[in-house]
Amino acid sequence: MYAAPPLSAPADTPLLTARLELRPYQPTDSDTFFALIDQNRERLRPSFPNREAAVSNPAAAGQVISQFRHDWVAGRLYVFGIWHQQTHEYLGDISLKPNWTAPITAEIGYYLAQAAEGQGYAREALAAAVTFGFGALQVGRLLIRCRAGNPRSCAVAEAAGFQPLPPRPRPWPLRAFTTSDILYFSLRRPTDLPVA
Repeated sequence: MYAAPPLSAPADTPLLTARLELRPYQPTDSDTFFALIDQNRERLRPSFPNREAAVSNPAAAGQVISQFRHDWVAGRLYVFGIWHQQTHEYLGDISLKPNWTAPITAEIGYYLAQAAEGQGYAREALAAAVTFGFGALQVGRLLIRCRAGNPRSCAVAEAAGFQPLPPRPRPWPLRAFTTSDILYFSLRRPTDLPVA
């Protein structure tokens, strides 16, 4: 069964937490967006190779931000920049990518600047993204993929209530040539949440 995206895009109003503001990017954010990725390329490349490659210079960063706006309206991808409310410092990024097929699932991806790690910002941002996914997007399940070698990211998922999924078996011809270091975590929609 196929489920279409919502008839209208969800509001792009900021999501506020105790310390953070999560909001869709604006064209004026392109230099800041580029600078964070440029300063963290080696760290981001293994988990976000497409994003790292696409944001090769400030002009390309502006094009990526423009694409985010189109994706939001089309229901393909919902991307939020993460800012500190008090300092207005740009800290990172969190996104939800829905599949719009039943059961509707959205995959969440997130990253922070190295200087922003270890302060609970990822957990705070993830809690807001979970609320957005189950509320505005009405998804039934949220997924997170983490690299096994990134225990902080795995801990963030588990702290938010995500449960690890069993390893996915690889087709037998590929087993001898590759080893998967990707861990999957899942969170189902609470049964007490109303569906619109």
